[in-house]
Amino acid sequence: MTSTAQLSERKTDRIRAAIGMRLMSVILFAVMNVVIKLAERHGAALGEILFFRQLGASFLIGGIVLAGPGWRSVATQRIGTHISRAVLGLAAMAFTFTTIVTLPLAEATTLGFTMPIFATILGALILHEPTGWHRWGAVLAGFAGVLIVAQPGSGHFPLWGAATGLLGALGTAGVSILLRQITRTESAMTVVFWFSTLSLLPLGICYALVARNHPVEVWLLLAGVGLIGGVAQLAMTSALGLGPVSVVVPMDYSSLLWATLFGWLIFGTLPAPTLWIGAPVIVGSGLYILWRERIRHINRLPEPVQ
Repeated sequence: MTSTAQLSERKTDRIRAAIGMRLMSVILFAVMNVVIKLAERHGAALGEILFFRQLGASFLIGGIVLAGPGWRSVATQRIGTHISRAVLGLAAMAFTFTTIVTLPLAEATTLGFTMPIFATILGALILHEPTGWHRWGAVLAGFAGVLIVAQPGSGHFPLWGAATGLLGALGTAGVSILLRQITRTESAMTVVFWFSTLSLLPLGICYALVARNHPVEVWLLLAGVGLIGGVAQLAMTSALGLGPVSVVVPMDYSSLLWATLFGWLIFGTLPAPTLWIGAPVIVGSGLYILWRERIRHINRLPEPVQ
């Protein structure tokens, strides 16, 4: 019989693995953002970048499914829900990629941290989740942090770039709401497979309209967006399967360090001083929302039988 100590050690190992996988996904997504920015600067259109991002993910997921459990493992009875998730996910990705090519990496990354704020709002409006003054206070604080970072009227950076960043975070929050419904019956692999596959048709049409001839280095950058993004997505999904959300998701905030480092080393840009004031406010509000959600979840658990 397995001892309590052995069970505890296995649980600890899984949490360490979850944190490691999430941190790896954070680094890979940061590298992907650099490659996206480089591809756009060398002449690639946004439609091309989006197409190759999903094409690379489709090849990776398809190869894993084919080499492992087989196509039956990704069969679904909820294709309509997957289509809705694909539409919303593509819109969020398009807004996010636009922000990446428009703003400095650190600022673009920080605006993405507003996702938990929007998830709280959507959860209250759509799912009618009880949301007390603690989380509404965190929402207001988070938007105050956005104002500090964006500095409306100062000309610090294009406000439409800030708008696309917030719309991308809003779309990602909408996807998280949909995923709460889908993952009750579908595995993570099934969700990722259908998102990648269903994206290819509209993105293929878009690609046909904007495709250009490129030097070899640009094709390599586009291929890198797909492959790096696909591996990052798998690492992120695996982390959620290994550890609780409350432990795994806070690792995402480390992406600001990588965005700042890569922005300085590769693009010669450093964040404005106000980012270091606004970013902690946004990050703090997101962490507080996550903590309150964990408390609410614990309070919902049934009392153990004595």
